[in-house]
Amino acid sequence: MTRIAAVRCALPPHRHRQAELTGAMAELSAAGPAQRALLERLHANAGVDTRHTVLPLAQYNGLDGFGPTNDLYIEHATDLGEQALASSLYAAGIAARDLDLLIVTSVTGVAVPSLDARLIPRLGLRTDIKRLPIFGLGCVAGAAGLARLHDYLLGWPRHTAALLAVELCSLTVPAAGTTTPDLVVSGLFGDGAVALVARGEQAADVQPAADVQLAALAAAAPGPRVIASHSEVYPGTGDVLAWRLGSDGFRIVLTAELADVVARHLGAGVTAFLAAHGLTIGDITRWVCHPGGPKVIDAVQHSLGLPDDALEVTRRSLAEVGNMSSASVLHVLQETIDTGRPPPGSPGLLIGLGPGVSVELVLLQW
Repeated sequence: MTRIAAVRCALPPHRHRQAELTGAMAELSAAGPAQRALLERLHANAGVDTRHTVLPLAQYNGLDGFGPTNDLYIEHATDLGEQALASSLYAAGIAARDLDLLIVTSVTGVAVPSLDARLIPRLGLRTDIKRLPIFGLGCVAGAAGLARLHDYLLGWPRHTAALLAVELCSLTVPAAGTTTPDLVVSGLFGDGAVALVARGEQAADVQPAADVQLAALAAAAPGPRVIASHSEVYPGTGDVLAWRLGSDGFRIVLTAELADVVARHLGAGVTAFLAAHGLTIGDITRWVCHPGGPKVIDAVQHSLGLPDDALEVTRRSLAEVGNMSSASVLHVLQETIDTGRPPPGSPGLLIGLGPGVSVELVLLQW
């Protein structure tokens, strides 16, 4: 099976309280009194306390079209991705040259050559490393990337693989013609990158991290194993959540149906997936869920009949860093691992949600 060796997050240096971001968005969109009142209400109800942005807030007024903005995405996504992956490799005690596969997920910009190719010389990765850039899965890509990494390591059990999710959501916020969905997501999304390193079941042992604190953390809370995964796209929901690419860049397509779709479909899918592995919802000791927003988190909780504390780490991640799209569920996974190890053999379930509407389930075991 796949053993998760380390998960590490890298956040941009610019951290803001939600009220500060509300004011910046009001200025950026030239909101009138009615739109400003709506913006303030939406941001106040987003479940977010702080978020990070890759640029200082004053610089967002100077963004000039999709091309120059995408150039900034490539520059800063590569930098932030390097930080996250280097940190995860170090925490796992794995040299960059020992990495056999690198999967990179991102949906907030376009890079050709892809980010993984740009990271090879920066990190000293082998030039023959296998690469898999993923674009288009949106928020579900963090979970889907982990599932595909597991699939690879089942076929190559002596290998070591990494997953990097990097999203600069702030670079997609429109400066003009803002709609209500634009205002909703402007209160939810933040910037960040998370990298995960995992090893196949026959991979050779490596030396632990040299840093005493990292070594102690790894010993106290080792990562879980990946047991299995399940993918599903809910029929007829393609227009519920999506990107639309226009002359001014990415624009969100979002309807109020998203939480209802999750509430209708998720419970049955999770129940069937767990049953196929001899488990029930009550057997799961750790829930690692994408923090899509308060209504989506509530829909997950209610559809699965979970107690209030089951998604506490998910809600805390949303409050501390916002929704970082594909990186968020991996941030929740890191926070879950760092909170302590459950009894050996304890099952966990990682849930990714994204456009399609799609879901990715990853069964874990500590």
